[in-house]
Amino acid sequence: MYMDKIKHCASFEAKEQNLKKTIYLIILILILAIGAFCILKHNALTLEANQNIPETAKIADEPRDRYELVEIADGSTFGELMSQAGISPGLANEIYEAALAECDLAKIKAGHSLELTFDKISDEFKELVYKMDSEDELAVNCKSNSNENATGTDESAYFFEAKVRPINYEVKIAAKEGEVKTSMYEAALENNIDERAIIELANAFQWTIDFAMDPRVGDKFKFIYEERYLNGEYQMPGKILAGQYINDGKTYQVYYFEENENNIGYFDENGNSVQKIFLKAPVAFKYISSGFTTGARYIEAFNIYTGHRAVDYAAPYGTPIRAVGDGTVIFAAYNGSYGNMISIRHNGAYTTNYGHMSRFAVKKGAKVKQGDVIGYIGSTGLSTGPHLHYEMVKNNVKINPLKEVLPPGEAIKEENQARFFAEIKKRQEELGA
Repeated sequence: MYMDKIKHCASFEAKEQNLKKTIYLIILILILAIGAFCILKHNALTLEANQNIPETAKIADEPRDRYELVEIADGSTFGELMSQAGISPGLANEIYEAALAECDLAKIKAGHSLELTFDKISDEFKELVYKMDSEDELAVNCKSNSNENATGTDESAYFFEAKVRPINYEVKIAAKEGEVKTSMYEAALENNIDERAIIELANAFQWTIDFAMDPRVGDKFKFIYEERYLNGEYQMPGKILAGQYINDGKTYQVYYFEENENNIGYFDENGNSVQKIFLKAPVAFKYISSGFTTGARYIEAFNIYTGHRAVDYAAPYGTPIRAVGDGTVIFAAYNGSYGNMISIRHNGAYTTNYGHMSRFAVKKGAKVKQGDVIGYIGSTGLSTGPHLHYEMVKNNVKINPLKEVLPPGEAIKEENQARFFAEIKKRQEELGA
């Protein structure tokens, strides 16, 4: 009986061992199954993720064209800058010759830059871009010749193409306003307005308001304009789209409108062009804006009682003087107390005189357009300091140019008026006009 118990226990232990082996085997199979499932799931997710990677990310590691910005310093020459960028004298000359019909690169301006692009594979020159001014840029591109027999660096293997194109700014619309306490310039600073935008605003009103004479403390202005950006960075103001200036209680408005390719510019709220036969002032606002305080930019105004039948503008020596209207220079010489003087006949009725110039920019007989520089402010003749003595003569009688009422400019044609009024409606609401 004792032996039976021993056999029974041995049999139980054997069964127990077999059961443990079976359990271990099941656990191992489960572990392997779970592992296989995880591996398959991971591979599936990886495949799906790869399928969802944006194309831009997939090509992030691909080679790109090399870009180099070359700053133009004082005294720099085009050849020197090209050499510094690794471009041979021969290639630089080819680029120069190709561009010459559009722009003389020997006259590049300090403070500007040359943008160079080199091929991502060969690292050979691909494009040069030079911003000529705030509106246009020169682009010179190296292109492959279609001649199948062209090889290596033979001149038939490539050619250069030069063209001037508009600068591709990103444009945002902004609005600014201010009140004159001392000057327009100070109002711009107080309201964080780019002074270049204020100059553009003054240019839009240059046939209506003389910003050296007319502004008064308490005048208010508001305008809507373009802000130009390159690569996300603010560069400069663009066009004034709409503007309002309240001068001594009187409201003036301007709206930019393109009626057709021959009539583009600023119009008043009634659709009349604000451009008249004469500018309000012979000295541009931009030359007298900085530090200018209301009423302090002239020595003496027109006064029939004192006999001073002219307007005297104070400005720094050498400040450009502009013709207020189209005409012919009928006098350009020294003239006693006037010093160096220019007279312009505009039509059968009007003549304008400009005295005390330091030097002339035109000669007798020259045809001038409105806004052309005709000379520079000085203190020649009977003068106590640099200023411009400006006279307007109508039918041989000296008149006050600030009070002369001139006819409005050309009106928008009737068939385009509906479009004009529809376009300016939103601007008027923004101005509160």
